[in-house]
Amino acid sequence: MRAGEPLDKIFLNGMRFYAYHGVLPEERRLGQHFEVDVVLELVLRHAGLRDELALTVNYADVYRLVEEIMTGEPVQLVESLAERIARAVLGGFPCEAVRVRVVKPNPPIAGHYHAVGVEIERRRDDA
Repeated sequence: MRAGEPLDKIFLNGMRFYAYHGVLPEERRLGQHFEVDVVLELVLRHAGLRDELALTVNYADVYRLVEEIMTGEPVQLVESLAERIARAVLGGFPCEAVRVRVVKPNPPIAGHYHAVGVEIERRRDDA
């Protein structure tokens, strides 16, 4: 990346997975749905001008990485999932920053709400 060059964004929104994460034993035994959004910040000008996949990030590769983490080893916290995804994206793709949102649409919490979750942003300098 050239100094001063603006960062663009690649996003994957609404990725859905069925997985076995959670604090409660029922969550880890029965599983539940999760939704994940990922936004990568990088320079896309060169890929756009030259029309070359090698100059950008393949969305399918990002999806597979997120899927591997979401359906992999269970964790208790969605915060842990978000951190794992952020670190893996920064470690595996040429982006300067990543924003990760992990949502539990139907957590075992009494009350009326649409969903719960976390959103984090990490920069390459943080990783």
